[in-house]
Amino acid sequence: MLESLINPKKAERRPWELFFIGLLYTIVAIFLANWLFAGNPVLGGYISMVIVFFVVMFSIPFMFYTIRMEEEKDIKLRGERTLLREHGKALSAFMFLFLGFIVGFSAFFVLAPAQASQNFQAQIETYCQINSYYLDQFNSCVESSISGKAGIQSQAEFIAKEFKLIFLNNINVMLLSVLFSFFFGAGAIFILAWNASVIGVAIGIFAKSPLGLPYGFFRFMIHGIPEILAYFVAGLAGGIIGVAVIRHHFEEEGFKRILKDSAVLLIIAVALLFIGTFIEIFVTPIFFA
Repeated sequence: MLESLINPKKAERRPWELFFIGLLYTIVAIFLANWLFAGNPVLGGYISMVIVFFVVMFSIPFMFYTIRMEEEKDIKLRGERTLLREHGKALSAFMFLFLGFIVGFSAFFVLAPAQASQNFQAQIETYCQINSYYLDQFNSCVESSISGKAGIQSQAEFIAKEFKLIFLNNINVMLLSVLFSFFFGAGAIFILAWNASVIGVAIGIFAKSPLGLPYGFFRFMIHGIPEILAYFVAGLAGGIIGVAVIRHHFEEEGFKRILKDSAVLLIIAVALLFIGTFIEIFVTPIFFA
């Protein structure tokens, strides 16, 4: 039923509709998780992960059928530019779906602060750990008195270290996207849905400033868009190879084009991660010090 709700061919023609689908999936996932598990003495503490699970479950049919359609394009179409243009349609739909997730998570975090700590406990903890904060008794992020940034390092050394750390971490996430998509078809959606929930929480935390939700959104999406797009590109590359193997297309001549196309997609993904890391280190602090 879900694959008919967001048919991949229709999504390529009107990718913006995926934003509302992603928003709907997030709202339904939050509602179902609270309805089924809130107050449960055993599972109540895992609602944050159950929400992500539901979002992933709703999204898998669309991701799977889209990746399969893109693999068929690799077999039928010739010319790398033509293939990249066709893949761009699918990637546009994926990005709108992801933006729907983010808006859904961040809006709930802001509009329902009383339930935010229960619904996003794992995401809050993850955000605090990434940013060297600690959780207070109200389950909120508080800046640590030990910065970890102080020391005898020069500013240039610190920036170089931060750039390397962030870039390598993003590369690791990209490789996970490739592997999950290769082995599980649409498996990369789990990593991306989890990232969407963490980003949504981060946006919600920053939305408490006087500038509100737009401030938090632009604070993270300036560098987040190229990074997330890179994960989708990498996931698409892994998924295309995985589908080709399952459908025994590796026995055909077109499999060479699939490998070449996937290699190009991975190179593009790495380039996007480099751009995203550069923006995060050098551009974002200019506007959001």
